Amino acid sequence: MDFAYDARTEELRGRLSAFMDEHVYPAEAVAQEQRARAASPWDVPPVVEELKAEARRRGLWNLFLPGERYGAGLTNLQYAPLAEITGRSPQLAPTALNCAAPDTGNMELLAQFGTEEQRRRWLEPLLAGEIRSAFAMTEPDVASSDATNVQTRIERDGDDYVITGRKWYISGALHPDCRLLIVMGKTDPDGPDVRRQQSMVLVPRDTPGVEIRRAMRVYGYEDHYHGGHAEVVLDGVRVPAAHLVGEEGGGFAIAQARLGPGRIHHCMRLIGMAERAIELMCRRAVARTAFGKPLAGQGVVQEWIADARVAVEQLRLLVLKTAWLMDTVGNRGAHTEIQAIKIATPRTVADILDKAVQLHGAGGVGQDFPLAELWAAARTLRLADGPDEVHQRSLARRELGRHA
Repeated sequence: MDFAYDARTEELRGRLSAFMDEHVYPAEAVAQEQRARAASPWDVPPVVEELKAEARRRGLWNLFLPGERYGAGLTNLQYAPLAEITGRSPQLAPTALNCAAPDTGNMELLAQFGTEEQRRRWLEPLLAGEIRSAFAMTEPDVASSDATNVQTRIERDGDDYVITGRKWYISGALHPDCRLLIVMGKTDPDGPDVRRQQSMVLVPRDTPGVEIRRAMRVYGYEDHYHGGHAEVVLDGVRVPAAHLVGEEGGGFAIAQARLGPGRIHHCMRLIGMAERAIELMCRRAVARTAFGKPLAGQGVVQEWIADARVAVEQLRLLVLKTAWLMDTVGNRGAHTEIQAIKIATPRTVADILDKAVQLHGAGGVGQDFPLAELWAAARTLRLADGPDEVHQRSLARRELGRHA
């Protein structure tokens, strides 16, 4: 379905769709083949750099950042349909446009809270696609969906901070171009306000004491395209006090500001993943015969496809409403809708992908189709940026509060 987007968005959609058809989709098999021949599983397939160069040439670069100082000056509502298109090839397209997580959230964080020196050293090369970064918040020993539980220590020592802790599922940390970790820990663990105990510091990945211990798998995948999900140990890591982001005690608020746009970007891309799943379902249903007739003639298959179409249209409207609210009343004013899409979108898209896997039989769980990897990504997003239950709890409290 096509909405009547504004003229600039429509023009960018056309350019981006052409880029996907002419370059990204054909590059998927090429990237897979290049990765199979690579000396290291973390080596970036050469075709990725070719895609980045072509995207820049076409003016499809840093579309996610609002404001024209650093980004394309698009609103969330304008960016939403573009992110949806990139979600159709989530391993390649976001990276090609320099719109891939976790760099997007880190660039937003640096643009909003970083000093001029921090922006010069880290934001500018990230915007140029010269380096990658990681966001180190999640920890294995505590329920870090509640950021007040984070146990990593950030202690002041003269003109430095000393960091000690253990993180895991730190996306992007294994990428060969990763140069920066944004680390969240506690500078005031005994402070009276549990939401003012945390701070964030910038840690160059090559700082002594930073150990990338292992790659964490997600349903058997290591996500080589985006630099994996690492377990990271910080053992007495020392950085200058000037590497503090914002102010001491501001880490919790900064994390919330960072996660809001990240959640909606994930949901935008998930809709693109669902659209590709429906497309693959339809092609399979028409081409495949079982029990004497095409799968398209089977009632249950028709139900799957019809239900998927209805669900995607509902999700898109909710995501677009949320994007519009973020633009007009801010992230705080859109809080309920952000939580709603974070609950509904990964759950629904994972179900659509599951039906697509089922329709493809053995092929659905293998590497000849993207469905298994897409399902793993969608299912994981029911945990990333806060599990479903955390958002349900908060959303329910808001609804109940209106009647208390």
